[in-house]
Amino acid sequence: MAVARIHAAPIARLHTSLATTAFLSALILGCALHYRKIVKNSVAQYPDEWFPSVSATIGDWYPERNIFQILIALTSGPRFALVFLQYFLHHSSTSSLPTVVFLSGLVRTLSCGGWVYITSSDDHDVHDFMMILYMVCNIPWMLLGIACTPPARTSVRRKRMLIAGAFFATIGPLVYFFIQHKVHRIPGAYTRYAFFEWGLIFFDVLYDSVAEQEFREADLHASCLLTLAGSHIDKPLANAVESALAPAHTTHATSQNASRIPASWRNVLTFLSDVYLSYVFWTLFTSLIPTLFYFSVWKLGIAGHELALLSVLSPLLLSLQTNLVPSVLAYARSRKGQGTLQLISLIGVVAYLVPSPGGRLGLVAVANIVAVMRQVVAWSGIVDGETDVPYQAIVTGLGILTSSLLKQANRANNPLWPFINHKAGGYNKTGLVLALLAIYEYSARPVFSTPKTTKKSTAQVKPEPFQSAWRGALPLGSLLFCIHNLLSEPSTLIAWSWTGYENRLPRGPVPHIHGSLTVLAMALGLLLACISSKNNKLGSVLTSPAWFLFGTGSSYVMYAYRNWMGYVGGLGVAAFLMSLLPGVFHTAAYSAGDVGGSGRNISKTYSMALAVYCVLNLASIFTVAYAFVPGGIYLRERTDLVTTIQIACFLPAFRWSTSKSSGHAISTSSQTRYATKDKYKPHILITLFILSSLSLLTTLHRVPRTIPVPYKSGTRIFNTGIWTVHFGIDNEGHDSQRGILNLIKDMELDIVGLLETDLHRTAFGHRDLTRLIVEESNYNVDIGPGPNAHTWGAVLLSKFPIISTKHHLLPSPHGELAPAIEAVLDVYGTEVLVVVAHNGQEEDPLDRELQSTELAKIMAASTRPVVFLGYVVTKPHTPRPNPYGIMVNEGNVHDIDEDDLDRWGLYRTSYARVSRGIITDTETQIGQFVLPRQGHNVTDDSKEARYLRSRKEELAVEHWFPMPYYGDEKQGGVNGHYYHVFNTIPESAEL
Repeated sequence: MAVARIHAAPIARLHTSLATTAFLSALILGCALHYRKIVKNSVAQYPDEWFPSVSATIGDWYPERNIFQILIALTSGPRFALVFLQYFLHHSSTSSLPTVVFLSGLVRTLSCGGWVYITSSDDHDVHDFMMILYMVCNIPWMLLGIACTPPARTSVRRKRMLIAGAFFATIGPLVYFFIQHKVHRIPGAYTRYAFFEWGLIFFDVLYDSVAEQEFREADLHASCLLTLAGSHIDKPLANAVESALAPAHTTHATSQNASRIPASWRNVLTFLSDVYLSYVFWTLFTSLIPTLFYFSVWKLGIAGHELALLSVLSPLLLSLQTNLVPSVLAYARSRKGQGTLQLISLIGVVAYLVPSPGGRLGLVAVANIVAVMRQVVAWSGIVDGETDVPYQAIVTGLGILTSSLLKQANRANNPLWPFINHKAGGYNKTGLVLALLAIYEYSARPVFSTPKTTKKSTAQVKPEPFQSAWRGALPLGSLLFCIHNLLSEPSTLIAWSWTGYENRLPRGPVPHIHGSLTVLAMALGLLLACISSKNNKLGSVLTSPAWFLFGTGSSYVMYAYRNWMGYVGGLGVAAFLMSLLPGVFHTAAYSAGDVGGSGRNISKTYSMALAVYCVLNLASIFTVAYAFVPGGIYLRERTDLVTTIQIACFLPAFRWSTSKSSGHAISTSSQTRYATKDKYKPHILITLFILSSLSLLTTLHRVPRTIPVPYKSGTRIFNTGIWTVHFGIDNEGHDSQRGILNLIKDMELDIVGLLETDLHRTAFGHRDLTRLIVEESNYNVDIGPGPNAHTWGAVLLSKFPIISTKHHLLPSPHGELAPAIEAVLDVYGTEVLVVVAHNGQEEDPLDRELQSTELAKIMAASTRPVVFLGYVVTKPHTPRPNPYGIMVNEGNVHDIDEDDLDRWGLYRTSYARVSRGIITDTETQIGQFVLPRQGHNVTDDSKEARYLRSRKEELAVEHWFPMPYYGDEKQGGVNGHYYHVFNTIPESAEL
């Protein structure tokens, strides 16, 4: 048996050579043999598209595809060797980063095989998934690889930084041009995308090539065993294998360190259980207000059920201690108490089984009493001997991040909410089983005792108890509110900045496409918080007035600006809020009696914090619900005031003095305490990476692959509808998103106006009623004025291209603001103006008159055909100042059916009213239109022509509305929906 030693540097050189040859050969052969075929795509061909993408080059044609795959197969050996060699060179017993780099390198290599051997023509989705996974794995491979490179190797480190910077800088324009091609279908965009795609390949190969220089400088060798015939493998073989990979000057002791496992499976299970239970808590916490607001919506005022919000003030119970009731705080601080309270809180998840909205609210309220009380004890310091405030803060952040990701993946609905059952995409049973397993793991895990904090370190400063409680309560209460109000759903910040379309393109980010950027910003903030626990300089920055000014400035930009500028401010707010979690939690724990102390102020501090949370929630709701609550007029449209107050509440959490006495807000002691949970830091980093990657993959998986197409394309017929959907809550208190989708699909509506749709508020759960419809039925969407516009919302869905839109806030001097969307659509090549409006309130006659006048001006000024889709409370045929007379006479529009005295609308070929069913308290009104050929107008606009009636059997089938909906409330129809029957056929008609 002999040992062969070879230099490691040539292995890296071989990898570079094979990879470069593979891609260049495919590009050269592809351009030489199939040029016009590989530049052609679903949107355009040569000459609009003139440079091929990587996917088309390597995957579509013989022989370039086969040669490329053979060369890549040869590259796999050196590639795996490069990953192992680099890990061996960087591994350390004191850091887990090399392990993360090693694992990401393995996944990166395997995913490369996925998109190479499963081409876009084989399976487009799998190919894209593997390609995206490969790019995502490059984040830890490159960034953490740079961090693991020894500082002494200056040249290697500098080259990697430059190449990685170029790689990541290329991703931005790559995604931009991909969206231009895939979503907006712009000819030539794919060619520009292809340049950046090839750029990623170039920088990727170039980054790996730097390993050759590093191996050479380290004098790294690889050893292999050559066993001759008849030789036996014995103990010398084990010694040879142990030193099979070693630098020339590496000692045997260093080799043995490589075999140490960085974390046990027990630690992994413990960490995952903590994160999942944190997610369950956030689920219960955020489900309370939407569950109780169901009653407020139906009453349109204070219903009394709002008192259930006070259930989050349950930390008051922690002060109970009598002869009959042992110390509640002591019990909640024990392992048994925590497990029991977690188990009891699951009644909030089980509440989905209760059919009654009132019954569900009762269970959710009780669940929050228990869950909040248990959670604040965990946040406050010691549970069963373990000191873990910073760890609890990070785990809470991961639970919030998990909730945001699941809502993104589940069409803006949390799958465990009690009002999201299986019909609405809920996974209640699965979530409940996982919660039970997590609680079992929590109860069964071993106890790790840690030294308690001494009195000297816990009592450096002892301000008055009341002042101390407020000092911790204000930042915590505001932070809980801000995260709930702004970061519960990734698209909420986009709704704040949304203004619509211009020149057929959105002016800013699109909710169902760019929401993952919010998740990335949240993950970045949490990463900064995690890193700061071991980095005094970064920790000082996150507690400095400069960081507070950054958060304040970002909040101002988010509030004052729109489109991309406003959204960038929102991303700054997301990172700022998540980075505050450990510091704010520590400030609250200090105010409550310090970590590990007596907990003298736990009940007071956390009750005050939750009271601040409740007050800010009510204030934010009153900015739009001012017409329905006592004293609401003082907060009317004052989101600026609420934003200012919530930011001001963070002031006590920052260092405003250099004296030692002021440092307790987020003191360095929190960094030493974090050492008790430092073993979980690799898990935190990996979890942040996984959640961020899954968010990106979810977005790319859900991007529409085709452009929207009208239901009756080619006939010049289009169906329109208007529906007040009652905030996406049906009569039974469940989410109605799928029911809305089914009716829209069944009615084959090409243009739809939905009203009462602004759900990006705590009152409605930060949901998005358009997400499911857009992704499953492929509509263009304008979500209308956002939550900072103080309306109840309006949405436009269109199968036709949206050329431009303009949002209006109709004049409302006394009552609620009424939204309107003025949209220009490309309907079969003709520009048509569609107006969606909601001015249905009848309490203020002046408001109704002014709003109707404004709508009439918009429609009368149009030189295009006009379709009005609106909800207007008025009696047909009544003159001004009633809305009917204003809009018909001054707006120059026709009533769709003047004989229907229950409602009114526009010129049509067909018209129907679909009964309410269980989805909402209003009907769906549907009109069908036929567009004259391009260049022609309506030839007879007389009343007789407009109201000419025919039986449906006399018309082509294309004009018929779906037959299953014929019937009445006793029989027929679908899910309680059926067409209303009007007695409008003349008696003299021959039937």
